[in-house]
Order: sequence, then structure tokens, then C-alpha cells
Amino acid sequence: MKTAIIPVMGEQTLSQEIEKLRQEIHFHNYRYHVLDTPVISDYEYDGLMNRLRQLEADHPELVVPDSPTQRTGGMAAERFVKVRHPAPILSLSNAFDLQGVQAWYERILKLDQRVAGSGFVLEPKIDGLTVVLHYHQGVFSLGATRGDGVIGEDVTANLRTVRSIPLKIPVRPDGPTPPDTLVVRGEVFMAIRDFEALNARLQEAGERVYLNPRNTAAGSLRQLDPSMTATRKLQLLTYAVVSADGPIPNTQWGILEYLKALGFPVSDIAERVNTIEDVLEVGPAWLGRRDQLAFEADGVVIKLDDLDLSAQLGVVGKDPRGAIALKFPAREVTTRLNQIGVNVGRTGVLTPYAMLEAVEIGGVIVKQATLHNFDYIAEKDIRVGDRVLVKRAGDVIPYVIGPVAEIRTGEEVIYQPPQTCPACGQAVEHFPGEVAWYCVNTACPAQLVRNLEHFVSRGAMDINGLGIRIVEQLTASGKVHDVADLYTLAKDDLLSLEGFADKKADNLLNAIDISRRQTLPRVINALGIRGVGEVMALDLAAHYRDLDELSRATFEELNLIEGIGPNIAQAIVDWFARPANQQVLSKLRSAGVWPQGEIEQTTREQNGLPLDGLTFVVTGTLPSYSRDEIKELIRSQGGKVTDSVSKSTSYLVAGESAGSKLEKARKAGVPVLDEAGLMDLIQSRKS
Repeated sequence: MKTAIIPVMGEQTLSQEIEKLRQEIHFHNYRYHVLDTPVISDYEYDGLMNRLRQLEADHPELVVPDSPTQRTGGMAAERFVKVRHPAPILSLSNAFDLQGVQAWYERILKLDQRVAGSGFVLEPKIDGLTVVLHYHQGVFSLGATRGDGVIGEDVTANLRTVRSIPLKIPVRPDGPTPPDTLVVRGEVFMAIRDFEALNARLQEAGERVYLNPRNTAAGSLRQLDPSMTATRKLQLLTYAVVSADGPIPNTQWGILEYLKALGFPVSDIAERVNTIEDVLEVGPAWLGRRDQLAFEADGVVIKLDDLDLSAQLGVVGKDPRGAIALKFPAREVTTRLNQIGVNVGRTGVLTPYAMLEAVEIGGVIVKQATLHNFDYIAEKDIRVGDRVLVKRAGDVIPYVIGPVAEIRTGEEVIYQPPQTCPACGQAVEHFPGEVAWYCVNTACPAQLVRNLEHFVSRGAMDINGLGIRIVEQLTASGKVHDVADLYTLAKDDLLSLEGFADKKADNLLNAIDISRRQTLPRVINALGIRGVGEVMALDLAAHYRDLDELSRATFEELNLIEGIGPNIAQAIVDWFARPANQQVLSKLRSAGVWPQGEIEQTTREQNGLPLDGLTFVVTGTLPSYSRDEIKELIRSQGGKVTDSVSKSTSYLVAGESAGSKLEKARKAGVPVLDEAGLMDLIQSRKS
């Protein structure tokens, strides 16, 4: 897998490859530990380090003191006071599968047979920022970052704002007495929920958002202004005692209990097991917990419980032998965004997607990822040619988090949304204030199945027996290219389809023929104009005698009709202006699907009707009427029917399984009627 940012060109010697790796790793260490702006993922970084370790292990004569394998991290940032740690703050070696854990166990078992009886503690490997906390006589006196493992940065003022850090260790009658000097190691992080809320606020304010919780925690903790850190909801979990001038437990499990008893936060999902077989058995379960954690974790840390034995096993380079991290499959990697493609959904919505340089994420080769929508591309400033951070979690479709803007070369191209549909070439539609871009061509091949499905549905042309499976057969066979082609189908066309015999074909053709006589509101609804449903189709049919008149309606006229706003008015005008849609209308007219409606002259014609001036919403299943029938009844009695409960709703007519509309009506104080109550209302207002 290609992971390097700095390219390796042409032939090179072994020493040149090693030196190139060292330069690149130094670069990434600096960006990660000093600037808090990494440009590759942990997974890719691990790949570089593993390659360097392998080469140096095979050729120890090429190892030099300043190799990244011989140090524990990056340098402290110059803007903070440097702090020397009382003991090395080491990192961990990694295993990427259970075989790697087994190999680690066998290595240390060869060094000391007591390993077999130690027991093990498993803890989450939190993806945050390591901190070292100093306490003197129980009072928090100094807090530092890990830095290079020997020297860190004094961030005491900022750490004081982290509410989960005890500023004073309380002395409890039933708890341990803290030693005069105590140094504790932990991890500062931001919970996923708080991270998402912060990014939402930053985005709303037009500010740059963070890529992930780890960067957010690091950047927040290293603010020069502690008041800024205080606005970020950072948290802490502790897991080790670095030094103490008094007795402390000599087991890792005992240390966790000791820290908890002193008032420090510790993980509540850590567990102790007795054997390596137990470790191998429970290890996979930790991966299953990953998406249930409140914080990001990139692995599980496996430690010998016997800390004295662990110390005696010593250290290899920067890694203590007595612990290892079993890394979860990578969920975030960086790769190149080669191009942005566009899919056209069955509803006509255009959705962009990323076409990526192939990269492995969690054992899966990813070549494409979602970009959500065009506003997302603009807000994140994602450009073609960018190196982007891509995430895949569980079965979730991979998506682009954002660009790594710091390493742009200037050759990246700002993306512009398409002006025409990639499926049919017709102009697309987008209104200010809306996220979606649409293709509104009713004959667009990408959305033909959906358009047909809506056209034949019960609330539209109501063609009995023409379900989704037959719609898919008709389109796949090429017998239907738009909704009007339904009326040109012959019996032989249907008999050639799987599952059709004489009677079934005759029944469907008869149902299609009957639909030619549907009313104007149903035909308007069937056309699938965006924003025009059953209720609005009725309103339009009350103002225009046929589709000819409606096609000539201007934006200004439509905008004056109650319930039609500017976006829907424009959508109607645009739909009828499309040549492809006009062709469909011409075919419908030729097929005899051209109903004439009667315009409601004024409310004068409805004066005296019992439900005149009342607005109804219908929900649930009624005992004697279908939903469509009860709506027709209400309209015939002068009432108006809408789809959603609002302050203008006069009554909600509710049957069984009424759902959320019933709850909304009750909260809004809207009177609720059952079927009998509606009939009583009609009779009472007639008298």
C-alpha cells in the first residue's frame, strides 16, 4: 500500500531508503506531536515505522542514535516551558492481530517463565493526548504533555480547566492516603458527542472545523489562552503511576483500583484475565465494543498484571516488553482524491462521491467514499487532487472527513457542482437555501423506475396490479422509457415478460386503460413535480382547467396561490419548461390522458357547506373509509385537507395506529376526532 508523502524516486540503495524513511517519519512526528496537525493517519504512520524497524533489525550496522526507532516521540513546542519527566514516558509496540499478541507473549515467556502466572489487564487505547500530572501533598502542582517521552511541555494552566482532573486529592476515611509526591499518567480526550457538537458550532459560525477528536483534544489542551481550553469539554482517564514517594500497588489491576480510590477517573471497561488464552478469547470482543464507546479508541492495551515482573523484563528501544497494544483495524486513513463523481438517485437528487486512490481501511480496499452533498464539499473546501482523510466505521459507507490542506501543492482544483444531469444531460435545478440539487427530467433514465412507481401509485394514477417488480421489468426490457409509454403497451409486450400469461396481461392492460379517466388532481400529482403532492395538486386543479393552462402559469401567478411558496412555484415553472417533460405531456395527450377540471369560482360556491373554512389532517386507519375516501368526503363538504399538523389545523381525524401526528396534535391543542366524531361534526354543522 502506498503511504509515503515524500516520494522515493528511481533506484536507491538500502541506506538511502532507510534515510528517506527517517526523514519522512521525523516530518510526521513533528506534525503530530508538535504542531498537532498530522497529514497521515496512525495506520499509515505505523506502516512507515514498521518498515524502518524491519530494515534496521536486518541491518543493525545502519542504526544511528537519531533514528526515530531510538527515541520516543517529537520535540516540545518552543512556546511552552519544557518539563523533564521523573521517569521515561514510554509508548507501546503494536500488534495488528491475535497472532501478533501470541508472538509477543511467546517472546517474553522465553525471557521469564513467571510471565505465565502473571495475569493480564486489558484497557482501552484511547485516541487522545498523553499527560503527566504531578501532585505535591495531594495538590495538583504541574501538568505536562508527553513530548519526546523525556521532556514535555508545561500545560498546567490548561489542565486545570479539565473538570475530571482532581485539583486536590481528597483524604477519605475508607480510602488510601496519598503520598506526599505522586505523578500520574493519563489520557486527555474529547468525547465523540462533544466533538460533534463543537464542530457543529464552528461550522455554524463559519470557522474551520476539526478533523477528529484527537486533534481537537490536542489543539484545545495546547491553547496559549487557558480560557479557550475551558470552553472545550475535555475529559481524562488515568491508568499508571509514574512515580511516588510512598507505597503503591505492584499490580496493574491494583493501580487502577488505587487511582480510583484516590478520586482519579479510570476506565470502567478495563478487565483482568488470568491467561494468554483468556486474552485471545476476549480480544475480539473489544473490537465489537468500539462503536459503543463514548470516545475514540484505536486499540486495546494488554499489560502484564505483575508490574515488578514487567519492570524486570525491561525495554526494547522505546517499548516496554511487559505491554503491547492490539490495534483495531484502521478506520481513518489519508489518500488522494483523484476525481469527484455524481450519482443520480431515484428521486432525482444528485449526490457527489469521491473517487480515491485505492487504500486499505479496516481490511477493506476502498476506492470510493461519500461526500454527502455539494454544500459539504464547499464547506470543507475539498478539492480535486487533495490528500483527504477518509473514515470507515463498521458497516458504515466510507466518507471523506476533510482535506489535509497543509500539504497542498497548488495544483488542486476547486470543485464546481454540475450544471447538467450526468445521466440524461438535462439542466439541473437548485434553489438557494436548499442542500439538494435535482434533475427534474421525468424521462431521466437514472430515476425512471422511481418516476413510474410514483405515477402508478394509489394516490396518483392508481393502476392496479402494476407494482414495483413489473415496473422494473418494463424498464429493464426497454419497453418503457417514460411514464407515457405505459399507454402504448400491447399484450405481446407483457407476455414477453417473466410471470405474465393471458389473464394477467389483460388485467393490467385494462387497469392502464381505466387510468386514462383519472381526474386532473391525480394526473398533476402523478407527474412527480418536486414539492407537489396530493394536497397541492388539488389546489392547482382548483385554479387551472387542464395541463395546458397549468403549463402556461407564471411564477408570479403560482406564488399568489395559498400554500405555494417561491421555491415550489419556480419548480412548477421549471418542470413545464423542460423540452423532455413537454414531450411526455404530448404523448399523454395523444394517449387520451388529458383530464379537464372545473375551477372553483369563489368560496361563494362553497357557502353553506358544513365544513367550509375548516382545515383537517387525516392519520391512521379508519373503520369504514380509506384515507383517500375520507379526504374526498371532507373536501366534498367544503373542508380543506393538509398533510401536516400546524396552528392552522382545525381538527385531526385519527384512526388506529395514528402515530406522531396524534401526539403533535395533542401538544398543539388541536381537537381530535374519530370517524364517528367527524360524521357528527358534519351533521351538527348542517343543522
